Amino acid sequence: MSLVAAYRSSRELFVNLTLRELRSKYKRSFLGWAWSMLNPLATMFVYTIVFSLFFRAAPPPGVHGLNEYSLFLMCALLPWNFFQISIMGSIGSLVGNAGLIQKTYFERKLLPASNVGANLVSHLIEMGLLVAVLAGFGDWEAVTFIPVVLVLIAVMAVFAFGMGMLFSALNVYFRDVQHFMNIVLLVWLYLTPVIYPITTPGVQRFLPLLKLNPMTEMTECFRSVLYYGRFPTPAQFGYFLAAALVALAVGWAVFSHFQDDMAEEL
Repeated sequence: MSLVAAYRSSRELFVNLTLRELRSKYKRSFLGWAWSMLNPLATMFVYTIVFSLFFRAAPPPGVHGLNEYSLFLMCALLPWNFFQISIMGSIGSLVGNAGLIQKTYFERKLLPASNVGANLVSHLIEMGLLVAVLAGFGDWEAVTFIPVVLVLIAVMAVFAFGMGMLFSALNVYFRDVQHFMNIVLLVWLYLTPVIYPITTPGVQRFLPLLKLNPMTEMTECFRSVLYYGRFPTPAQFGYFLAAALVALAVGWAVFSHFQDDMAEEL
């Protein structure tokens, strides 16, 4: 069954599962959805103190002379957080819904998809606030580039969904996957120029290796449109898109291979 046909036939279930994820995300929390901004703001504060004050990290000036490390950081950190949280949530989505999987048959891919969908709603809110803050600092190009940002977010969601399908399927059979991916994503973060500028002299020596990492191009694409007020290069966007499509194809194939035996294995 094709991707479009699969989700068209299960659209209502997908919407219900996504709404369930959204309702349960901050259930019984006093601050509720405010945590979706407090968590990245706390992370931004820590990284800003460490890297801009202690290590004197200074990004190249952005559009109209914009020179705020915290905004430079958030332009890449928010997409990275969406990617990371979506993958980790997807990995546990099958094991966490073992009872539902064992009781009835439905398209299993809807579970990681609904997790990505719920995180996507939160991410769109966060990015909307970031664009508003950038505009407040005089970066009106961030507003005009909103359609491009939405395209980049869509590609990121496809990438996260593909990775989520791959590792959620493997996690059913090998429960160490979830713990292993915590380490992988932590290392991956520091191998991606999210918290440091790619123009840092020490980083430039390893630029060819960093360019093999598709998330490097992700950070450059988002920063191009949000911080520097220009379109990403075709090479940057093309590599990022290609990586997302490969992840989707591999994740879909692996998930489809294992899904018939998941109920029994769980």
